[in-house]
Amino acid sequence: MLKIEVKEGERIERAIKRYRRKHRDTKVKEKIRERQAYKKPSTRRREQLQKARYKQQYLLEQEK
Repeated sequence: MLKIEVKEGERIERAIKRYRRKHRDTKVKEKIRERQAYKKPSTRRREQLQKARYKQQYLLEQEK
């Protein structure tokens, strides 16, 4: 559970912004979506490999 303490004299909008940033950085939404349906371990590995290949190809294209 995320906790955000509103500091003395801080506007509530700023505290909400900090909460949203912290929420995004902890990847809570991604974890919830991932747990909605079961994925076989082989499928997860395949997706990771595809993602790694894409990143590798992208970085090589950027160097050219």
